[in-house]
Amino acid sequence: MRRLPPLSTEPNRCERAFVGNTIGQANGVYDKPLDLRFCNYTNEKSNLKGKSLAAALMSDAKFNGADMTEVVMSKSLFDPKSFAGVDFSNAEIYQVNFEKADLQGALFKNTVNHYSGSTFDDAREEGRVFEDTIIRYVDLQKLCTNKTISPDGRVELGCR
Repeated sequence: MRRLPPLSTEPNRCERAFVGNTIGQANGVYDKPLDLRFCNYTNEKSNLKGKSLAAALMSDAKFNGADMTEVVMSKSLFDPKSFAGVDFSNAEIYQVNFEKADLQGALFKNTVNHYSGSTFDDAREEGRVFEDTIIRYVDLQKLCTNKTISPDGRVELGCR
């Protein structure tokens, strides 16, 4: 079991996602923890675009239907995960745990997915779009074991 710091008491902690991690480094270095736990960003269509959510604490946050184009998400922690219908176009995702995540209908168009250290075990991926996504072969082999990827998605990925 992972031990997390106490939930931030900062009054506007959920709005900090709209600024992002101010240092914004993919390696998870930050000046202040980005605590987005239990925040609701469902159908957020403008404020998350291009933000750095590196090393963000996102347990029980909801992102269904959000526009997260060009977001940098690395070493972020969340459990459970609600990303149904999220647009991750042109995003960079690195070492993120999507285990058991709801990714139904999520759009990963032209996304750089550094799946090394990322996991998609038991994720719900029905209707997930992988168009022009960059995935290393060894990580693709792991991803192709997910039975919820649609036949079209499997063809798009090149799964056998």
